[in-house]
Amino acid sequence: MIKCVINRVRYERKHQFLFSLQKLQSTVDMVLACSTGLMLLSSRGAAGYKYNPTWPYGQRTASETQGSNETYCGVEVVFVYFEVNSRYTMWLPLHTVCLRGQTACRRSFVGALLKLSGHRDHANVCHLSHSAGLSAQTCKALLYRKHGDPCQVVHCVVALCIAVSSVLPPGRRRANDAHWLEDVTLPSIGAKDVLVKMLAAPINPSDINMIQGTYAILPDLPAVGGNEGVAQVIEVGSQVKFLKTGDWVIPRDAGLGTWRTEAVLAEDDLIAVPNDISLLSAATLGVNPCTAFRMLSDFEDLKPGDSVIQNAANSGVGQAVIQIAAARGINTINVIRDRPEFTQLCERLKVIGASHVIKEETLRRPEIKELFKTCPKPKLALNGVGGKSATELLRHLKVGGSMVTYGGMAKQPVTVPVSALIFKDVKVRGFWVTQWKRDHSHDGTAFRTMLDELCSLIQQGKLTAPVCAQVGFQDYNRALESALQPFTSAKQVLIM
Repeated sequence: MIKCVINRVRYERKHQFLFSLQKLQSTVDMVLACSTGLMLLSSRGAAGYKYNPTWPYGQRTASETQGSNETYCGVEVVFVYFEVNSRYTMWLPLHTVCLRGQTACRRSFVGALLKLSGHRDHANVCHLSHSAGLSAQTCKALLYRKHGDPCQVVHCVVALCIAVSSVLPPGRRRANDAHWLEDVTLPSIGAKDVLVKMLAAPINPSDINMIQGTYAILPDLPAVGGNEGVAQVIEVGSQVKFLKTGDWVIPRDAGLGTWRTEAVLAEDDLIAVPNDISLLSAATLGVNPCTAFRMLSDFEDLKPGDSVIQNAANSGVGQAVIQIAAARGINTINVIRDRPEFTQLCERLKVIGASHVIKEETLRRPEIKELFKTCPKPKLALNGVGGKSATELLRHLKVGGSMVTYGGMAKQPVTVPVSALIFKDVKVRGFWVTQWKRDHSHDGTAFRTMLDELCSLIQQGKLTAPVCAQVGFQDYNRALESALQPFTSAKQVLIM
């Protein structure tokens, strides 16, 4: 049920509002019932606002303040956010309406709200800006306020109602201040910003690690989950140069928070992708295929006929490695853990281009020698597991070859035998695509060139999205639970 609560009235300067809280309550309830709803307003405050530290905390009536004789006052409009399947109600200071002049201040608040909802014309009411594309829509986001089990700490918040709220006087805090979501706003569109509607966003291991608090970069809390996804541009700022309405875009870097329905983001934080590729390919393009592309390109000079060995071959990165390598004429030796559906998984990987698919224990058996009679020993090993699996990859690496670690699903350290270093001169490296993007953030062509090549492979049918389970945004709990299960072959993708 949609419920609107008038929290507090904040008024400034010398004038008091000529209406009661009860009138405000009934007014906002009435406007909420209108079919058009209220537009989203600017999060920027009007110039000249000041707090009134003498206002008693919790006071429910407005009284005249002492101050200058300036002839305007302000009302702060907020969305009330609540969590689905949770008892908590959270207030989010969001929007400001500037009522100019004595006449506007004396008008009923009904007129101001109706103006904002588009029903009447009141010239003295000035809304700083609005996002017309989101009029009468709800904005949803998956947030976490603390680190821990994703199934326990991630909650859906929904912008459903409007209220009038004041900023607390200095030094005063509410009992539930920890639940305020100041960071989860939908601000006005700046000159270099774009308003986007998220279309789809996957759940990656890095997303899980970030929520658990174990990732290399952690956003300030509360935070919106998700580092990858595809969105459509709905509206652009006046100085946006390279994006236009209707474009599909993906994040340039991690940490934007893609598990939400809408967002206002800087143009520089996004990069366009073709909208003639599949939704799943676009949603999963920015992390795993880029990781695979860079590892196959940057560590060894691989030629057609060369070999690469990798564990976690059924992962998103592993499937991208198989396909990109196949497009370049490179053999792949793909190691996966034994499981009941091993035969089916083996066939699926071969369909997308895998040269060989073997179980982990095969690396320690004599039959591995037979395999190397049909293809050369690998110059490059890609490790996404760690522990014993990584050590076994090293054993079969060509002299002078490289092992690149990009993940550690086993949560065990990589152990390198001394003999591999001395007698085989192997190189042990690490790779993190987020760092690569940051290192090349000032190079306007590197990321673009890589995406163009990947999208070309997709358009040619040589690179497909990993096996995905599409889950409705409202079923995020089920998607998180599935993403945490072992032997998961399908990537969970939230469809907004």
